[in-house]
Amino acid sequence: MKLRDKELDALWAAGDDGLSLGAAVDALRPSTGWSRSTVLTYLTRMEAKGLVTIDKAASPHRYRAALDRADCQARERRSFLQRVYRGSAGDLIAAFLKEETI
Repeated sequence: MKLRDKELDALWAAGDDGLSLGAAVDALRPSTGWSRSTVLTYLTRMEAKGLVTIDKAASPHRYRAALDRADCQARERRSFLQRVYRGSAGDLIAAFLKEETI
């Protein structure tokens, strides 16, 4: 899973009501310049990855974040720790201490 900042930020901001496709396009266009078809493609791919739910019973369809922000951030941290530091939190902290003052 990859955290998609712009896409999920728009859905998180919408809350439980979610967004219609048109509203998602309006929310994303200023920062991305994406067309309606590009937004639809991203939302559909994110649904396949379990990041977005699509309420197809609603008219128009409603798009919602499948995970809240805190859950998404926790998954992203765990993924980063596994990929970069082979799961060693100690190695991560040691790397920070070598390069940055806390």
